[in-house]
Amino acid sequence: MSGSQNFLLCERITQSLAGRVGVARLRPLDFAELSAADLLPPTPPDAIVRGFYPELYQTDLPSAFFYPSYVSTYLERDVTPLVRSANMGDFRRLMALCAASVGQTLNYSTFAKRLQLSVPTVKTWLHYLEGSYVIFTVGPYFENFGKRLVKSPKLYFTDTGLAAYLLQLGDGAQVQAFEGYGALFENLIVANLRKSRFNAGNQHPLYFYRDNHQLEVELLEPTGTEIILTEIKATSTYRHRLRTNLDKVATLVNKSVRKRVIYGGAESMSVGDVECVSWREGVQ
Repeated sequence: MSGSQNFLLCERITQSLAGRVGVARLRPLDFAELSAADLLPPTPPDAIVRGFYPELYQTDLPSAFFYPSYVSTYLERDVTPLVRSANMGDFRRLMALCAASVGQTLNYSTFAKRLQLSVPTVKTWLHYLEGSYVIFTVGPYFENFGKRLVKSPKLYFTDTGLAAYLLQLGDGAQVQAFEGYGALFENLIVANLRKSRFNAGNQHPLYFYRDNHQLEVELLEPTGTEIILTEIKATSTYRHRLRTNLDKVATLVNKSVRKRVIYGGAESMSVGDVECVSWREGVQ
């Protein structure tokens, strides 16, 4: 059994062990698990800042105490063997920049310029963050589209509580007022969908769609018979305009399309051919 040092463990195993080892990844709690225990925070901003690590709920530990210790332990235990201590301040700044970039396409050159680091260093450090389950990426979908599409992946945090801590957001009110709240809400939903699918045994990747005219749908999930298009919006009220991009992208797909909006409201409903899903029900 390993923790976030899994990439170090893999590097030290000299044999392939193919067919002789099973790999099980245990991710932070998802909405369904918390709802079953009546522990899911009442609002999206509260859920974002609270985070989803089991210890937070098992011990009722305040997030303000948990995440500073998490970061310190992570840096001292997992990162120190990989990053020189003289560069640890730059690595912390990279983590904060990642938190400020959730939901955005990943641009190594921009990161390197802002941090005054080389592009290879940024790529290597981001590899460490992804290999230790701090961040993950969602790639663009190319199949069956004839238009020029964005090729860079989008960046997300495995746990939104850590992202909120790195952004110095201390409670739900601060998250709600934060100018990047929409991106944090998107991260909340994408991370939960990823956990729910994984817990159900579905390890197929998620995608997003964006073309050079900035037409975008946050999530695209191909299945055997259809493509599920999902818009993610933090608003607590469903409006017809939320489906605009779904309708546009649906015309470009040569498969049956299922349209879904996951929003910050409390009520789920069907609006024409669009499933409007409350954030609490999310993707269960």
